[in-house]
Amino acid sequence: MSGSECKYINECKTIQQACQGEMKCFNHYGGYLCLPRSASVITALEPSSQSEPSVPVESNEAFNPCPVGFRAQGDTCVDIDECELDMHDCQPSQECINTVGTYTCQCPHGYSKTSIECVDIDECRNRYCQHRCVNVPGSFSCECEPGFQLAGNNRSCVDVNECEMGAPCQQRCYNSYGTFLCRCVQGYDLGPDGYSCNDIDECSYSSFLCQFQCVNEPGRFSCVCPEGYELVGTRLCQGTETKSPLCESGAYLCGEGQACVNIHGGHKCVSSNRCQDPYIQVSENRCICPVVKPGCRDLAFSIVHRYMSITSERSVPSDVFQIQATSVYPGAYNSFRIRSGDENEEFYIRQINNISAMLVLARAVTGPKEYSIYVGPHAF
Repeated sequence: MSGSECKYINECKTIQQACQGEMKCFNHYGGYLCLPRSASVITALEPSSQSEPSVPVESNEAFNPCPVGFRAQGDTCVDIDECELDMHDCQPSQECINTVGTYTCQCPHGYSKTSIECVDIDECRNRYCQHRCVNVPGSFSCECEPGFQLAGNNRSCVDVNECEMGAPCQQRCYNSYGTFLCRCVQGYDLGPDGYSCNDIDECSYSSFLCQFQCVNEPGRFSCVCPEGYELVGTRLCQGTETKSPLCESGAYLCGEGQACVNIHGGHKCVSSNRCQDPYIQVSENRCICPVVKPGCRDLAFSIVHRYMSITSERSVPSDVFQIQATSVYPGAYNSFRIRSGDENEEFYIRQINNISAMLVLARAVTGPKEYSIYVGPHAF
């Protein structure tokens, strides 16, 4: 234009992304060129003309005296880091590795190249882990089953001693391969949860553990005896009167109208006259009903009172005592029977002969307990 000067424009700088893909922008007179990155452009100086305005030429991109992949720096050529300058064509899944004069595209560790993309390698297919393998992008990790932990190589599994690591066993803990077991000391049962120990009530299992009474205690049981008895061993009771009859020793005094009777474990004060009307007492333990009294016609002529102690461990059947008819009539047969006091049928009568019979203990008794058995003959 007359009266003015044309200004040089560098399109490679003013136009954003002038060249696409792998093309490089080279500024040119009145325009620009898109050439491969490896291309170099050498321009020649044209003769000046005074009729045409002079346009200053910027040739810093127009001429590169260095090989491809290098740039001039003073008098030397230095390597171009295409990776840092984003002058590479690696895929997003690849890593750009700069080399002398060029670059390479590689897959990260744990990936393999499939076509042009990098795909994660499933290391678990190679069974690197002893128990469980968990694949993660670019890597993998090994896991162990419960009761095990990873060894130093991060692949093998070793047993864990749960007993040394605070296993929840209440009493005893036993380690085993991959797990542990809880056990209880004698006298306890393992609870449903497999950890706690519950006391065993031995007394509820049998009534024969103790002769008299069983007392359950934590982890064990003990036997006790009633008053007047002492424990012999761990379960039997022995009456103190077996050492020295208490009544004969004079250690106990009974009241007026009472008599002292030795029993297992002590003594007992009973009425010295147990005869009830129309009976009259004729000796310490015998009552008779005189035939002259009208009320005695249908009653036994004589009643004898006997006190006997029976221990609970006594084997059965066992003879208790023999009874005999006090009146014998020619030709008469005396049959003995239990008239009262045996509601639970714990005794029975065994006939010996015409005039005598034996009271027999039929079932083992538990006590202490007092029985009042009325036995008498029946003549016919």
